[in-house]
Amino acid sequence: MLGGKPLVRHVWERCCLSREAGRVIIATDDMRIAEAAFGFGAEVSLTKPSHPSGTDRVAEVAAKLPRERVIVNVQGDEPFVEPRLIDRLVRLFSKDRSLRMATAASPIADSSEFKDPNVVKVVTARSGNALYFSRASIPYDRDESGRGRPLRHHGIYAFERKFLLDFVRWKPTPLERLEKLEQLRALEHGAAIRVLRTAQCPPGVDTPAQAAHASLALAPRAR
Repeated sequence: MLGGKPLVRHVWERCCLSREAGRVIIATDDMRIAEAAFGFGAEVSLTKPSHPSGTDRVAEVAAKLPRERVIVNVQGDEPFVEPRLIDRLVRLFSKDRSLRMATAASPIADSSEFKDPNVVKVVTARSGNALYFSRASIPYDRDESGRGRPLRHHGIYAFERKFLLDFVRWKPTPLERLEKLEQLRALEHGAAIRVLRTAQCPPGVDTPAQAAHASLALAPRAR
């Protein structure tokens, strides 16, 4: 619970504020999450428990939505996800009909994050497409010029529906297995991933300390 509500409810409420989200569906194989979601009125899709990743879980739901062209995967531990970010990602697909996959990133200001393998970094081409994602500190500033602008990858993805269904049929690739980053599977198959740059990265809830901080931030304000 965060701020008196289940974590998943905060995420759902933020997603519902998106103007471009036609439907907001909670995909889960856990009946406890499903029952909590039913309790606050969310649409729920119960999925198979055997999925190796959240992307596979989302793809199972997407397979049942033939009329949807764009699918956005927002993880259940992102209570501060920006509705406007969801909108911006979806609109990319309207501007570029060839686009198959998109994500987001923001500048890293703290050097400790740059060195942290739990913080995924991304480098991009002039086109705005990803060149590579890594847990390593990239790009490496060999001359210590200070001109590098490292980017932190956000855990949000938008897919063209057909591409998503193809993606989950591909076997994990060598770099994906090495770095434990499934987005590398798309790059290793030659697919382009557009990277939308934002000013900052909203905090997730991955540790007890982060959960405590988020709970304070989300607590109802006394009047």
